[in-house]
Amino acid sequence: EIEGLTRAGHRALALGDAREAVGRFRKALLLSRGAASPRLRRACAFNLGAAYVEAGKPKKGLEFLLQSQPSEGESGEHLEDLYFNIGAAHEGLQDFPKALEYFGKAAGHGHAARAGSRAGTRVQMGCCYLGMREPARAARCFLDAARTYAAAASPEAAAVALSRASGSMLRSRRFRAAEIAGVLAQCRSLCESIPDPALRGKLYDDIGLGYSQLRIFSLAAESFEQALALCNGGEPDRRREAALLQNLGAAHNALRSFGTALGWHRRAAALHGALGNRSAQGQCFGNLAYACSQLGNHEAAAENYLHALQAFRDSGDVQGQWQACEGLGAACFHLGAPQKAIGHYKEAL
Repeated sequence: EIEGLTRAGHRALALGDAREAVGRFRKALLLSRGAASPRLRRACAFNLGAAYVEAGKPKKGLEFLLQSQPSEGESGEHLEDLYFNIGAAHEGLQDFPKALEYFGKAAGHGHAARAGSRAGTRVQMGCCYLGMREPARAARCFLDAARTYAAAASPEAAAVALSRASGSMLRSRRFRAAEIAGVLAQCRSLCESIPDPALRGKLYDDIGLGYSQLRIFSLAAESFEQALALCNGGEPDRRREAALLQNLGAAHNALRSFGTALGWHRRAAALHGALGNRSAQGQCFGNLAYACSQLGNHEAAAENYLHALQAFRDSGDVQGQWQACEGLGAACFHLGAPQKAIGHYKEAL
């Protein structure tokens, strides 16, 4: 009966149903307390503890994981898994130094044949360093994990680790732009071999944002377009699509390809409006107005700055209102209406 409950618990975990797994493993642990084998009781306690951690209850999970530790002098066959889960519980409790201690122990007990497991531990260590606001150390963990995943022929996991590494590198400001661009290029090349369109789209989006921060706007625009092509029209994707359209417009503004940017800005503004995101819609109208002004169409610029101002008022975005008023002032000045321009500049003040 214990074996059946244990198998059912593992099946539930594999399907992402941690709550069901907790129920099965709890019954197995209760039954094991009537058995003569301490090893069986510890195995059941481990399963329940790991399931609680997976279910987002790290304090409860830690309680059972600590019960599953082998007795002194007894061989620990699965210490790597035990230490990893204890580390994950401490990470969930935001005790990052303790989590790192146990992740380090897990790595020390890892086997060469379990490269994926070792890389996963490095990823978790990277997340701990981010929690401790040490992005440079986090980046090195993610890079190490990416190398291990790549060597183990796991391109999806390697690409995700590289994406996390680039974000941490950008945050730390301790890496040269060329180093970060190299990591983004590696991540982008791996994306071509990833079959899951949702993951590929998210990675291209992250890559585009990374290139934008490096001010490599041509590659940013290419990455955003690749991400946009993978949106399938579902509700979460509509929000991502709106953000991608907005980012594409902004990238083309930065490239001074204002004619191309107009279409992206209009589509982004319309979709943000349909989704009820007035603040983001205001940003799109402001970007559209700027593109119009750079093309010499100051009447269209003024009209779109007015749309932006109203959207920012509706959403309570004070900084956006200030920027829209300033843009309106400049547009009115170019249209030969200096008094209106002064009024808008005063409003901005």
